[in-house]
Amino acid sequence: QVQLVESGGGLVQVGGSLRLSCAVSGGIFSIYTMAWYRQAPGKQRELVARISSGGITNYTDSVKGRFTISRDNAKNTVYQQMNSLKPEDTAVYYCNGRSTWWGQGTQVTVSS
Repeated sequence: QVQLVESGGGLVQVGGSLRLSCAVSGGIFSIYTMAWYRQAPGKQRELVARISSGGITNYTDSVKGRFTISRDNAKNTVYQQMNSLKPEDTAVYYCNGRSTWWGQGTQVTVSS
């Protein structure tokens, strides 16, 4: 059974930074495409960033140049560095593995 556990969310001021982590257990992490999604109140869950097993990354337009997704296969962990945060980045952020498995989510709140 694959489990994903996120950490690193919190409250930050506009322009600040946070780093999210997602630790994966129970599977072969290195072969999975991993992704971060987010869901703001009253909105649909949206894809934020994705990283393939080979390290190819994709980002939604609204975070390009501010967010960086990365992975450490030795630690079975995927990260998302979030810089220059904006109020519209406020959401619950979810880690996703292979488009199948989900973490429990971590709240990110950006205050103005």
